[in-house]
Amino acid sequence: MYTIIVGGGKVGFHLAKVLLAEGHELLIIEKDRARVEYISSELGSIAVLGDGCEAATLTEAGTARADMLIAVTGDDEDNLVSCQVAKHKFKVPRTVARCSNPKNQILFRKLGVDVTVSSTDVIMESIQQEVPTHVLTHLFSIRDKGAEVVEMRIPADSRSVGKKIKDLDLPQGSILFLVIRRDQKPLMVVPDTVIQVGDQIIALTPSSTEEQLKLALRGK
Repeated sequence: MYTIIVGGGKVGFHLAKVLLAEGHELLIIEKDRARVEYISSELGSIAVLGDGCEAATLTEAGTARADMLIAVTGDDEDNLVSCQVAKHKFKVPRTVARCSNPKNQILFRKLGVDVTVSSTDVIMESIQQEVPTHVLTHLFSIRDKGAEVVEMRIPADSRSVGKKIKDLDLPQGSILFLVIRRDQKPLMVVPDTVIQVGDQIIALTPSSTEEQLKLALRGK
């Protein structure tokens, strides 16, 4: 798979190391000459000097044959523009953008970016997982399908405790597929699975029915 990374800072550099280790073909586009030279000295000739927002630079990088473009500069606007040019001019199948400001994620998705990653949200969700009363954690967005993969922990006062999955009033389109219990291996959900206090439920749900799913699983 050919991947283009726009931004050769720490995030882009370490991402490139991981992708190279997995055997991917990739290219980093970076504005700073010194950074390009550093990357080349550490990882080989995989970095070029240029502006990932410019169509001419993306043309030279072979973006038309890229399977994915990942924009991870420190500037949200640059990341958005890079993804938009890649998506609309070069028809790149998958675009990923880093968002320094979590509020930009909704805008990015509306403007066609396939996947957005906010370091702020990642940190907050990590913190929430340590808090027993957190309601719902977004694990993954499937933007083009309007769906979310989410995780919810079942509190002791939930009306779903003791019920079988088949007896829950789940919203249409929501699928519970994994339950995680302390000191046990994750279990695949089946219709006769009984909800227990403290269960961590992994579910696929349409974005529009998240509140209904929370009510069905955590309602009192």
